[in-house]
Amino acid sequence: MQRRASAALSLTALVTLAVTGCGNDSSTSAPSDSAPAAKARPTPTAEPAGVPLTSAALTARLLDESDLGEGYTRRAKSDNSDRDDVTVIGCPALEKLGGNGAAGGELDFPNSAEVTFSYARGSGSEVAEELYSDTVDKLGPNTRTVFEAMTGCPLYQVVVGDAPIAVATQKLPAPALGDEAWSQLLTLTAGGRDTVMKQTAVRVGSVLVVVSGSPALVDTHLTRAVEKARG
Repeated sequence: MQRRASAALSLTALVTLAVTGCGNDSSTSAPSDSAPAAKARPTPTAEPAGVPLTSAALTARLLDESDLGEGYTRRAKSDNSDRDDVTVIGCPALEKLGGNGAAGGELDFPNSAEVTFSYARGSGSEVAEELYSDTVDKLGPNTRTVFEAMTGCPLYQVVVGDAPIAVATQKLPAPALGDEAWSQLLTLTAGGRDTVMKQTAVRVGSVLVVVSGSPALVDTHLTRAVEKARG
């Protein structure tokens, strides 16, 4: 049985990055600390703890070029049509999260924002950030469910349109950040080419930070992403 993967979390973001060829250079070096000082920007408005943020408020808390330093270019946002044609095969737990479960809103968080950057100093390297917001009693348990499903299947396949991608997953220790955290390493194989990617999610109150991409870039920018998402 095949069902569409839920867009609740970033399986589709990982697939999109893999299709565009990011993360294949696992030796990508982290940016140096010699980047010029960032220009002052307005501080995002703080909200009461536990109150879900609007998509506009989340957008203001995304990483930008001044947070990342030299060598990064914001990638133009593509339409989401490719995300509507993602099928999971061989992972019953993920298949179960698709279809009616996603359509019924059990996993889709109501407010979100996202951004993707290419890193010029690493061959084909990119890093993507997604922010989601919902009530704490939904955000934490639903994120945990998705990560457990993804890491519970060591091998499965994702089909984007008619392009199959083999996925191998490995659960990683969660970073000591935020209220809850999850992390995984994935190897995606498409067209005979392996793409190694890391994905880490951190919940800070009613905001979920998900950073995906080249492992070195995820490690480099995760803490700043969480700090900025905290507001």
